[in-house]
Amino acid sequence: MPVFDSYLQQRVVLDLHSPYVCLGKLVQHDADYFLLEDADLHDLRDSPTTRENYVVAAKISGIKANRKKVLILVKEVVAISLFAHVIDVEDEED
Repeated sequence: MPVFDSYLQQRVVLDLHSPYVCLGKLVQHDADYFLLEDADLHDLRDSPTTRENYVVAAKISGIKANRKKVLILVKEVVAISLFAHVIDVEDEED
């Protein structure tokens, strides 16, 4: 999947169908899986925050890794974006 090659070795945000979001460095991908290292796999049911607020908070405070490596099924991913492209309030003021 060459479309994701430009994301390799960069920190990404994976929004999943389920109430999970995953932040981490994309180190490998194929037709079935994304492999992330130093990843934060977060169950949004464990906190009162929204997906968007959680990701923006991570931009401000940094990714709090809870997995050295994690495989995410491609078919579970709704969206992928570079972590550097997350927008917060300060970005909007520029």
